[in-house]
Amino acid sequence: MLKHKRLLILIVMILTLGILAACGDSGETNEEGNNNQETSNANEGASEEENSSLSGTVKLAGSSTVFPIMEYVTYEFTKKYPNVDTPLESIGSGGGFERSTKGEIDFSNASRPIKKEEKAIAEENGIELIETVLAYDGLSVVVSQKNDFVDKLTVEQLRDIFLAERGNKKWSDINPSWPDEEIVIYSPGHASGTFDYFNEAILEEKPMREGEGVTLSEDDNLLVRGIQNDPYAIGYFGYAYYVENKDTLKALGIDNGNGAVKPSPETIQDGSYSPLSRPLFTYINRKSLEEKETVQAFTEFLLSGAAASGAKEVGYVALPEEKYQSQLKELKSIYE
Repeated sequence: MLKHKRLLILIVMILTLGILAACGDSGETNEEGNNNQETSNANEGASEEENSSLSGTVKLAGSSTVFPIMEYVTYEFTKKYPNVDTPLESIGSGGGFERSTKGEIDFSNASRPIKKEEKAIAEENGIELIETVLAYDGLSVVVSQKNDFVDKLTVEQLRDIFLAERGNKKWSDINPSWPDEEIVIYSPGHASGTFDYFNEAILEEKPMREGEGVTLSEDDNLLVRGIQNDPYAIGYFGYAYYVENKDTLKALGIDNGNGAVKPSPETIQDGSYSPLSRPLFTYINRKSLEEKETVQAFTEFLLSGAAASGAKEVGYVALPEEKYQSQLKELKSIYE
């Protein structure tokens, strides 16, 4: 009997030790799991704290065409870096270069390359502006959806409409079968890079018709509103503004000698929408990039997905990913 009792006690002791060991392992696992979770939370907190600790400004101004991309980017950037101010102004490419060549802004947005005279002013002021490509655009020639007689134009017909020297005032002057109604023109102003591009690519730098029946403005939304409800109006601006208003506007096919082609992401990127496909830029002040952490952070954010997302979001065409990465690598080499 004693023997049986001893055996029973031994069995109970073995079972008890097993249970205690299991509990010990369980507690250790839980403690390790808690430690891992705490470490993860600490890392997230450190990242958020780092983002919150960055403060200062990033100043941007320039092209109304580039404005929608940068509006998207600055909005997303300030969500990540809430203590960084990102004032953004739409004042035309020329207006942006006027300020950037004086060192007043960090990013000069442009729908055309910098001119020789603008570059010379920057150099005189000891400023270097670094050209950065953000996206592709197809400058779109548009009429109202209420226009039922024009779907396409040749480059020569565009010159007939817009050049002062041609003297055409009515649609019937361009094509006798079209209405005997005045052509109402809406065009970006002379400070706009879009005007400069159209002037070079279509007008061959000859004077555009101005005066009665012509509205010039750096505000693309004003141009859109003017054309929307007028069946005899015509104008041009960046593709994104057409996409945003395609329910009231009609983009015309442009015939440059190989048949009429309408703007689309495909025709803009492959260059078949000619001669009105073009790159969109921002010019970065090198000194700002070297010295300002906010500009460095914004540059990295811009070229690590934000510019591509912004281009797609507003209706432009993003660059291939490797193009963004090669530009970012070159820019980072300046301050790292």
